[in-house]
Parts: sequence; structure tokens; C-alpha cells
Amino acid sequence: MTKTRVNSETTDDKLVLVVDDEPDMLSMLKLVIGKKCDCEVITAPSGAATLKLLEEYSPDVIVSDIKMPDLDGLELLKRIREHDPTISVVIMTGYGTIAMAVQALKDGAYDFLQKPFDKDHIIRIIRNCLERTALLRTNLQLKEKLNTLSLPDGFVGQSPPLKKVLDLLARVADTDATVLIRGESGTGKEVAARALHNLSNRKRKPMITVNCPALPENVLESELFGYCKGAFTGANQEKKGLFQEAHGSTILLDEIADIPVTIQTKLLRVLQEKEIQPLGQNRTIKVDVRVVASTNQDLEAKIRAGEFREDLFYRLNVVTAVMPNLAEMKEDIPLLVHHFLSRFKKRYQRENLQISTNVLQFLYQRKWQGNVRELQNNIKRLVLLADGSTINSSNFDEFQQSTEPTNPGSDPTDSRDLYSATYNDAKAEILKRFSVDYLSNLLTNHGGNVTNAARGCGLERQALQRLLRRYGLVSSSFKKK
Repeated sequence: MTKTRVNSETTDDKLVLVVDDEPDMLSMLKLVIGKKCDCEVITAPSGAATLKLLEEYSPDVIVSDIKMPDLDGLELLKRIREHDPTISVVIMTGYGTIAMAVQALKDGAYDFLQKPFDKDHIIRIIRNCLERTALLRTNLQLKEKLNTLSLPDGFVGQSPPLKKVLDLLARVADTDATVLIRGESGTGKEVAARALHNLSNRKRKPMITVNCPALPENVLESELFGYCKGAFTGANQEKKGLFQEAHGSTILLDEIADIPVTIQTKLLRVLQEKEIQPLGQNRTIKVDVRVVASTNQDLEAKIRAGEFREDLFYRLNVVTAVMPNLAEMKEDIPLLVHHFLSRFKKRYQRENLQISTNVLQFLYQRKWQGNVRELQNNIKRLVLLADGSTINSSNFDEFQQSTEPTNPGSDPTDSRDLYSATYNDAKAEILKRFSVDYLSNLLTNHGGNVTNAARGCGLERQALQRLLRRYGLVSSSFKKK
């Protein structure tokens, strides 16, 4: 057994174990993997030696030959999975052992390498394996912490961006300051508003929520400010407005950017004078209301377009909380997955349902345009429609798309947003974008038929399948309904 470490400051304790009974193969892989993957590499000449090393080390990835004299790769894989199922195992196979390699995939191997192999291909697989193992091990830690998190109701996560906004909400919660909550759709703006209310001394009364875009202008005005009997046709009795209902509590004006300008003027009076004037009434009524507003729109652009009052904006913008999108808190995705999975398993009496590692990795890598809400809805769908006791790749038929959504006509190789990244990271991301876009289009054109798709792009069927696994694409999702 030999051991080497490269640049210990950048390894982050990642460990790869290479197993082969050919010394030249061990030397080559140790050099290539150690240099290109920024990790520690240890080697073993046999399956039996590997089992001894497992007692001393906790490797992230094991790359093992399938044919060895004392313990073959399939049996070694089984023993590794029993010891630690989070270890990603890659099987190396020569000509004539492809059937064994396929069996290894069924038994839980991440991938297989057919000798002789391309070095760049090895590096890509090892990097994917390192990411997968890190994700699985983080998952185990997060599942243990799930029941011990002391976060406001509705929030799940530990990422710095989420902690930052929660800290801001906690600091201003017990004040009367108007708060503007901004963020993309699905980031939890209403959840943040409820947390703000529940952390304040107004929590004894329920928070009033107004969905501004859902109400026509004349209805919204009477709902907000109320009206007197006879104020208009059909006003047969006096009606309290929502600002009066929220007296002593909090009112959330959800999607405030869609409020008509005429109502914005009256809303400005409420913020300035703390009083309202019901329709048909000459006198004003004092109200003690904490105003929270939310929007996913660009208010500054609406001000320039004359669609939003600048003075109202400054009245609302006393304290601004910007909810992070899921891309900014990607490390929270595993915790969110388990949180929603646990919730929906209980709701739909599917307590024994498990989620496979390839699905978990797919969810982690996918770009969630709809943020937490989209992730939640997809987990709910998977729980409802899973056939057996495990959510696996076959359930992705229920996803409308299995890849990152892209804008029509967009260029997947546009690198302008990657100029701040390192060259290698930018290059890898460009390759990923191109590959996902190319393979998605290929599968779409061939109706999800991998054999025809492979023939159409000039690749062997097994090579195409490896690419699909690498980029999290599921061929059945492209089959025409």
C-alpha cells in the first residue's frame, strides 16, 4: 500500500482509494487523480488489503478493478456498501467483463471505466463521485440536525444567506418599522413576513394578508379601507377595512408593486399619518398597524416608468429584507429535501418511502427557477406518484423537464457570467451547459430512445448512457406521451 498527498491546503480532506493488482495501473491512477482532483490518494493491491484499509480510513471514492485474485470487484463492492453506503464506488473493467460491470451498477456502483480509458473521463467521474459522497455525508449530518434547528416556523436551512436575513428579521421584529421583503417567486417572502409577526409583540393577534394582484382596483380599495353604509350602490351596511381589522397587529401587502397608483396615494397617508379614511366618510380613523410589504418585481424600474410612487417606495423601504434564492443557498437543498420528504410521507401515509442517491444528486444539481416552492412541489409529486418503496430515476417521468430550464434561443456556451470564476471551473461549467443542452435536444429529437439517439450522434450506446448519468438526464422523461 502506498500513500501520497498533494497540496494539503487545498485537499479539504478528500480521499480516493485505488484498488488494482497491477502496480503500473496504481502508479498511473495515483498520479493522475492526485494531480487533477486535488485530493489525497491511497492505493491497495488487492480486495483483502482494501478491507483492512477501510478500518483505518474513510475514503470518499474507491476505484477498483473488477478482476482480482483474492476478492473480485463485485464482492468487494458488496462489502464496501455494507461498511459505508456513502462511499462512491467506480469499477474498472477490461474487455469481456462488461456484463459484470453492468451487474456492479445494479449492485450500487456509481459508474464503470472500460480499459483502456481516457484520463479526462476518469477525472470527470472522480469529481462527480467526490461531489456525490460529500452530498450524502452532509445529508446524514443534516438529517440528524433537522429536529434540533431553532429557526422561525416555516424556515429550514443553515446557509449564511438565510441566516443573514433571519438575523435581520429578528432584530427589527419587535419594532414598528415598516419592512419591505424582496425576492424571487418561491423564496418564502410570506413565510418571512409571518416570522416577523410571530417574533414581535403583536403576535397575540393574527396577521392580516392581502393578495394585492388578486383584487380589482375598486374592490381592493374598499377591502383595505372599508366603507360606510350608502357609500356606493350595494353598500347596504358599514364594513370595516382590513387596516382596521389589523389594528394592534401586522398587515402584509403581498406583491405591492401591483397596487394601482390611485390606491398608492391613500396608502401613503396610512404610512405617514397612521390613519385611514373609509369610503363615503369624511372623518379619519387612527390605526395602530405594522405594515409589511413584499414584491418580486423591480420597484425602481416601475418608479422610472411612472407606475409606482417614489415617495411611497421610500416610506416602505425603511428596512429591506432580501430573501435569497435557492441557488444562493444550495447547501440547504439536501436539508429541504428531507424536510419536505418527511412532511409529505407523513401526510400521505408513506412512512417507509426512501429516496435514492441518484435522485438526491439530481435534485441537488438541478436549477430551481421556482426556488423553494418549486422544490417543495416536486417532492410532493414524487411522494404521491412513487410506485414502490424507493423514489428512483423512473419517477422522473412526472417532471415536465429533467434538465435546467433554459430560455428559448439562449446560448448554453455564453461564458460572460463566468468571468469571475477560475479558468478550470468556467471551462467545466461551459462544457456542462453545452452537454446538457446538446443531450436534451438529442433525446427530444429521438423521443427518449437511447439507441436511436446514440446512432444519431455517433456515440456507442453505453458511452451515451454514461453521459446521461453524468449530467443527471433521464431518457424516459423525453419520451413522447
